[in-house]
Parts: sequence; structure tokens; C-alpha cells
Amino acid sequence: MRTSPELRRKLISVAAVSAVLLTAAPASVAVAQESAPRPAAVPAAQTEAAPGVQAERLIVGYKSGAGEAESDKAAAADAAAKAEKTGEEIDFQRRLGTGAALVELGSDPTRADVADVVAQYQADPQVAYVVPDRLNKPTAITPNDTEYGKQWDLFESTAGMNVPGAWDTTTGSGVTVAVIDTGYVAHSDLAANIVGGYDFISDTAVSVDGNGRDSNPADPGDWYNDNECGQGIAASTSSWHGTHVAGTIAAATNNGKGVAGIAYGAKISPLRVLGKCGGYDSDIIDAITWASGGTVSGVPANTNVAKVINMSLGGGGACSSATQSAINGAVNRGTTVVVAAGNENQNVSNASPANCSNVIAVAATNRAGSRASYSNYGSLVDIAAPGGETRTSTANGILSTLNSGTKTPSSENYAYYQGTSMATPHVAGLAALMKSANSALTPAQIESAIKANSRPLPGTCSGGCGAGLADAAKTVQAVKGGTSTGTTFSSTTSVAIPDNGAAIESPITVSGRSGNAPAALQVGVDITHTYRGDLVIDLVAPDGSAYRLKSAASDSADNVNTTYTVNASSEVANGTWKLRVQDTAAQDTGTLNSWKLTF
Repeated sequence: MRTSPELRRKLISVAAVSAVLLTAAPASVAVAQESAPRPAAVPAAQTEAAPGVQAERLIVGYKSGAGEAESDKAAAADAAAKAEKTGEEIDFQRRLGTGAALVELGSDPTRADVADVVAQYQADPQVAYVVPDRLNKPTAITPNDTEYGKQWDLFESTAGMNVPGAWDTTTGSGVTVAVIDTGYVAHSDLAANIVGGYDFISDTAVSVDGNGRDSNPADPGDWYNDNECGQGIAASTSSWHGTHVAGTIAAATNNGKGVAGIAYGAKISPLRVLGKCGGYDSDIIDAITWASGGTVSGVPANTNVAKVINMSLGGGGACSSATQSAINGAVNRGTTVVVAAGNENQNVSNASPANCSNVIAVAATNRAGSRASYSNYGSLVDIAAPGGETRTSTANGILSTLNSGTKTPSSENYAYYQGTSMATPHVAGLAALMKSANSALTPAQIESAIKANSRPLPGTCSGGCGAGLADAAKTVQAVKGGTSTGTTFSSTTSVAIPDNGAAIESPITVSGRSGNAPAALQVGVDITHTYRGDLVIDLVAPDGSAYRLKSAASDSADNVNTTYTVNASSEVANGTWKLRVQDTAAQDTGTLNSWKLTF
């Protein structure tokens, strides 16, 4: 197949951009198969055979207050000014949901040309960052069978995630999960739980559907021929990757067929960012922003805002400032972001966006409860979940909803996949169960509770698999506070707070609870004090662990009636809890009037 000169120019510059900014190959292929080694980095001269993979684009983040951060006209003028200085063609393309600008370099830039453009942006005091618009890949592993079998990943006591134990409490109702992936191909075992999504792929060579962004996230297939996505990369049939991921999270359950979803009461909003050969950071950034309720220029407001985002995708290199900005925005809006650790059997520090902050990075385990041979590892992994490993039997993979079409959609079916892409929706589903059980949970509390209530891996993990194997039943029970909710335990005995003296402690005995305290334990405090800024206040758990509620000099309000929220999910609920208060400065007096714990 021949490519046009213009297309070849676009492709050659991919390696140039990345070499300047990443010191690593652009958008490392994150699709791994047990039968095939991970492709090596593709030299610039070999990228001509990958039609549609244009990446001579930069994401430019401007500092707050800069005119270019608010005005498309100003950003375009800035690109034109830098083009004049460098002699390179630099065109402003669009504004991303985070406010960053996407710019495209002109024809056939050399490494030196790209370096010159990057240097111009980096030297601009109004520019916060400039990063390449990298290509990301699905992190799933090719399926090897379509035989239906038990979902050991949910039910088995050894290496499963103990999901049925959570269903008596919640099934995920009232929560929408955004699956940022290849889109959705129609499946009767999922249809009832699908709500409106969006197609964020802006490049028609990647989109396959013949157009750019629109409101239809249907997956047309992501197949490709030998060498079409880079020299040495073998052909692949369509993966229907997003549909498999969605089924693990929320396949219809108790409907007499197919598989069960982890949070089968939740809804799935499919957001399409991955097409032929992968998908760009810029599209993923906008999808993250929109999914969590942010505004993206040219895209209608989201009426199905997600409280959980699943990203079973990734590429190589460090977490870019542009991607981190989008993730931070989502988390600040109250959306939990769950990301696949990657399938390269390497340290996750080399895999983005799993190495970003404010995400839950998920490693994969096999049916023996050990780290799967392909799974990334390391200190940045937060938790492990079943991802499968099919060396000996397809039944050791993860079964979910799929389609039988090798290129375009055909009949619906089910198939076993393996990968960190399959582990990630297990944790996203758990996050949906938690949010449904306790809508007040923040993303940080959800992450903390998942870690605190995990159990040790039944097998082994070399390199680090986070806190352990996620346990759905234990975690949901912890955030719910046991078998009942809304129970309050109080102390109305007033205690004088000595002036600049020793700490006083007021006890409350909790009984009749089961399991651990919740991740959002409410601590109501009524204190009268001349100057509250002098006070240090701690909640002391039955085992003696102290949780700082307030430090000295943090607030000077008088006659305070305040409720604090504490993540106490690692503490047994029953026992004697104490409120510890100390005045740290002279000439002030006060009283602890009362306090309470609400589970």
C-alpha cells in the first residue's frame, strides 16, 4: 500500500517530537501477547508504513492569566509568532478541555526543527509546559478462545475478588462509569446499561468511521494489516476492547444469559478515543475532562457525568503535564480515575497514564493469585486485580462481552481476554459499588479504602503489586460501616480544656457493629474556646492510632460546631474511640461540650 508524500511527512516527524521531549520512543505499543515479544521502538525512517499515525503535534499549556490560555485567537497568534522565529510552519488546531492548546508542525520537520520549536515554547514565560501529542494503545492481550466458562475472577475464594459478597449491600445503582476506550459494539448483555457517550477521535485516519468527533461512540473495528501501525508490527483483527471492558464492569445480571457485571446496577458511558493504531493524548485528555463534567470546546455538555473513569490504555514515557492536568481536573470534580498498569513486564514508572498522580494504577494477577507474567509492577502500582493468564487454559482468562467480527461488527459473543486492561475494570466496578453505597466518598477515600481492605496476594509478586488483591465485599462493607448505616454514638459529658496544658481525652464506646469503620466516618465536634487556633484535635481509634482532625493555628473561629470526615476503613469499628484535644498556647480557656461518631 502506498502513502502520499504529505502523509509520509506527517509520519516521519513522530520520532522527532518524542526524541526531543521524551527521550523514548513515542507511544510505546502497550498491546502484549504471550506468543509475541513487544515491538522495539520504531526508527523515524520506518514510520512511513503507518498511514494515519500523524504525531507532529504538540500540546502547549499556558500559565493561568496568560492571554493564550483564554483566547484561541491569542494562541493562534502565538503559534504564528513562533513560526516566524523558527521558520517552521506551526498551526493552532484547537483548545483542549484543560485549556491547553494543540498545535501542529508543518511539512517534514527534522529533529533540529522540532527542537527549535520546542525551545521557543519552553523559553516563553507564559508557557507552563509543552509535550508531544502521543499515541496510546489498548493494554489488552489478544483473546485466545470464545468458550464460555465460570467467572473465577469474581467468585473463586483463592484468586477471585469476592464480588458476590458485596451485592447484598449494593449493585452500583446511581453511578455512571465512563469507559474511555475503543467505543461500544452492540451487545444484548450490555445494552440495558449503556447511556450516552461520545466519539472523541478527531483524526479520520485513526477513527475508521470516516469522520471526526461526533455523538456516536459505536466501535467500527480497529483492525490493521502487517506493518500498518509501524514496521514489524503484525496484523491484528478488531479487538472490540471497550466492549469487553464494559462487560466486566456492568454486564446485565440475573437475565438468564451471558456473564455477570461487577457493578451491574451501574451505567456505562462509552467514550471513543482508540481507533486504528491507537489514540492520541489530546483526544484522551478531552474525554477525561468531558466524562467528569468539564467543558470541551465544540462538544455538547455531558448529561451523563461519570463518578468513575476506566482507562484500560497506555503508552510509554513519563506522565505528561497535559495528561496530569486533565486527571487532576477530573479528580477535583469528584471522579475516580482507574488506569491499567500496562502489559510490558516492566516498572510502571515507564507507562503512562498509569504513572500519573491521582489515579488508581492496577496490576494484573493470574488464577493462582500471583502477578501475571505480562503485568507491569513497581511502587506506583496501587492495587492488583484478576487479569488472567491463558498459557494453559482459556478458562484462566477473563470472560466478558465481545463480538465475533474480525474487521467490522458481526454477531455478538463472549470471549476470554487477559491483560491489565481486564484487571482495571474489576477495580473500576468496585469503585462504582463503593460510590453507590456511600455517595459522599471522595476519589482519595475510595482509593484509600480499596487499599486498606485488600488482602495479601495468594501467590507471589516480584517488583511490587500495590496493597494487595482487591476485595469487593470487605471494601464495600468498610465504606458502608458494617451491616447498618447512619448510627450515631455520642458523648455529652463536657470536659474542660486546660490552658496551654496537657491534652484531654473524651471516650465513646462503639458496639454492635460488624467489620471495619467506614472510609467516611463522620466526627462531630462541639467546642467552645476563646481562640480555636490554639487547639490541636485528634481522633484516637481503639487500637491507639491517631487521626489528626485539626492542627494548631489552622482556624480561629469561636464556639465551633464542626463535623470532620475521617477515612477509618482500616480500623475495627467496635471498641473505645477517643477525642483528644490540647490547647497549645497561654491565656486561653475552653470546653469540649460534646462530640459524636456517625457510622
